[in-house]
Amino acid sequence: MSDMDTLKTEIKKLSAKAMQAKMDLHDLSEELPVNWASILEVAQRTYAAFAELEAKRASLKALESA
Repeated sequence: MSDMDTLKTEIKKLSAKAMQAKMDLHDLSEELPVNWASILEVAQRTYAAFAELEAKRASLKALESA
């Protein structure tokens, strides 16, 4: 598998992970004030998932431009 194919596969997995984190954050917000103490943890996990996804997308774009 090429580097580009590998990145595309990783991006697909990271996208699913990021969407799940987004839904977890959304679900948590609808349940407030129940579980309010987990806001920071869920938000950090969501932030990290989207940051990793954006980094991989940038890597793919750079690879495609090369």
